[in-house]
This record gives sequence, C-alpha cells and structure tokens, in this order.
Amino acid sequence: MSIRVIASPVRASLARPCLGLRAIRASIPTHGALAAPVAVRHLGIPPLIAQPPGGIVGTVNDAVKIPPPDKLHGSYHWTFERLIAIGIIPLTVAPFISDAALAPAVDSVLVTTTLVHCYFGLQSNIIDYIPKREFGKVHDACMWLLLGGTIVTGYGFYKYETNDIGLSGTIAKVWKA
Repeated sequence: MSIRVIASPVRASLARPCLGLRAIRASIPTHGALAAPVAVRHLGIPPLIAQPPGGIVGTVNDAVKIPPPDKLHGSYHWTFERLIAIGIIPLTVAPFISDAALAPAVDSVLVTTTLVHCYFGLQSNIIDYIPKREFGKVHDACMWLLLGGTIVTGYGFYKYETNDIGLSGTIAKVWKA
C-alpha cells in the first residue's frame, strides 16, 4: 500500500507534459518563411536564409543539378585526410624512438600533421552542421575563424617548439609523471 502511494505522484508527474516544453513547442514556427530545420528549431533560432518548404527548390520532377567534377574536393581530399590520420599513428611514437638530434624535426612533423588533421576535422563539422546554403555569411565567418585559429595555434606550437621543450618533451614528462 505504501509503495503504491509513493509511486502514484511520480506516475502522475511523468504522464503530464512539462509546461516549459509545451511553451517551447508552441513558439517554434511550423510553416511559412520562418519555418526552421530541425537542428535550428531546437535552439529556437530561425535560419539566416529562408529555406523553401521541404528544402526543395523547383519541383520534385526537376533534374538534379550535378556540380562540376573536382578531384580536389572529392577522392583526393578524402584520400589525403585518411593518409594524414594514419600518418599520425607512427608519428606519436617516433619522437621517443628517434635520436635526440632528429627529435625537433620529428616533433615539427607531428605538430604539422596534427594541425592539418584537426583543421580537416573541424572543417568537415562546419560544412556538415553550418551549411552555406542555410547560414550564408555565418558559414564563411566560421571557415575564416577556423583558418585564423589554425594559424594562431601553429604559431603557438612554433613558439613552444623553439622556446621550450616541445610537444614530445611534454608528452615524455607527462608519461613519466
């Protein structure tokens, strides 16, 4: 009997929808020029560029506009990303195996490949989650911020390599700690 009394208010509260959630759902536009895609609707922010209903431009019977082939943004780009990702694996061990005279060169290659790998990964995230067709100038600003951040990080790594013990020295100290 006492279990039923305790469980009853819990069950009743779970059955009722939250008032805050109901208010949020009511504020989301579902039709017209302000209809937002699902990812933006949850934030309550309308898209910067109004999208047609369903994201279809023209009719469903129109032919698909195929972009011109560009190997740099296709198979070559994908292959280069995979080579960079696979190349990081031996480079993480190389500073500890190599001679002390080669350590700065191996360390700089490790830093460069890590920066390129991070740049490509974040660029893919921006392209996927902040598409140009929907966000326009915000997409361009994010791409420029990514490039600027990568350059600043590269300069920081350069100063760290030349004025301090470097990345492999730091990893070795952390490993021994």
